[in-house]
Amino acid sequence: MKVVTRSIFFAVLLVSQSVMAEYLETIPVFWKTLYPNGGVSLYCGKTFIKGDRRYNIEHVFPMSWVTRSLQCGSRRQCRANSALFNQIEADMHNMYPADKALNAERGSMAYGILKGERWIRKDCDLEINQRQRRVEPRPAVRGDIARAMLYLADRYELKLYQRDQLLRWHRQDPPDAAERQRNQRIKSVQGNENHWIVPR
Repeated sequence: MKVVTRSIFFAVLLVSQSVMAEYLETIPVFWKTLYPNGGVSLYCGKTFIKGDRRYNIEHVFPMSWVTRSLQCGSRRQCRANSALFNQIEADMHNMYPADKALNAERGSMAYGILKGERWIRKDCDLEINQRQRRVEPRPAVRGDIARAMLYLADRYELKLYQRDQLLRWHRQDPPDAAERQRNQRIKSVQGNENHWIVPR
């Protein structure tokens, strides 16, 4: 009994100390803690059920930006050689459920405001301009996106070129009850809050 209890303790400790957690280990914790019965996708606001394989995890602050900022090589190399990269990649404050196809389409493009209203799908208020390398998310999640990116840049001292725009989105779309609840759930397993959602 003692062995089982001790192994559970260390498993919880590993997840709660994000410096030690790796992204692949965090994936099941992310779904079980934040979206145990499904939820709402980031970009389209579509409801999905538990286990829906059309959805995966979007890193709002792209990992390719992190590899460049840390200068640790490719994503695979960074995973092998950088404890800091592993901490950043596994930080659930930067992780949201997204339609796999749209996640891939966004890639590592920056967010911004695009001219006109050219939705990527007729039922999804997401606009992508490949030429400008910009993605415009729906208004209801701009603040969520801004706070995730501002948090990551602040916590890990990463370069963030869109700070002024993200600060505007943060002010225009303040945290709602769902975002605050999500923040608390992440804190319960990861051990820290996003200070942009709950100011100090």
